[in-house]
Amino acid sequence: MSELNLELSNVSYAYEEGAKRLQILEGANLTVKRGELVALVAPSGAGKSTLLHLGGLLERPQDGEVSICGDATSLLSDRERTRMRRGTVGFVYQFHHLLPEFSALENVAIPQMIAGKSAADAQNRARTLLDSLGVGPRASHRPSELSGGEQQRVAIARAAANNPNLILADEPTGNLDPDTSNLVFDALLVLIKENQSSALIATHDHDLARRADRVVTLKGGEISDLKL
Repeated sequence: MSELNLELSNVSYAYEEGAKRLQILEGANLTVKRGELVALVAPSGAGKSTLLHLGGLLERPQDGEVSICGDATSLLSDRERTRMRRGTVGFVYQFHHLLPEFSALENVAIPQMIAGKSAADAQNRARTLLDSLGVGPRASHRPSELSGGEQQRVAIARAAANNPNLILADEPTGNLDPDTSNLVFDALLVLIKENQSSALIATHDHDLARRADRVVTLKGGEISDLKL
């Protein structure tokens, strides 16, 4: 088993905007080890979301290689990339994107059932995750009946439901107050350490970023370590 859950090797990516070419990454390199939480801190517009999309196989680099758990992905078909993404990557966004018509428990169980688990097994796993994140008593509530912090913790449980090797989070505490942000960050840390998965988290919050194992930034198309 690879010690690296995510590796970007000499990755380049650019947007074409009319006559302009916006270079987001140019020969960029990044590794995220098993059990490691890496915070990504950079100004708005620097390309944090693009980097997460590349790492999560939602976008293809124009040059270089993205490897997940030691497996190169550049030659995979779209169907193979989707299969790998479903099996190894969990996403958490700034807005929770929970399904409003379903309960917290159902929101966490549904991705597991799509992956082939029985309803009973999926619900048991969902209850365990919600309990571990401190929202077990709210399992029967719909998203509109939950606080912002509770919604994000349910979203984290959903991202972790299928035991992904890698969690990618895009400003997961961006809409939360400081105390709630700490609760949500604590929940991510617990899941990553307990499951020996890993995470790359884009955040503007330097206080939270300092709690990560490592902090990186984007500048001039390159990814480099950052001291906060």
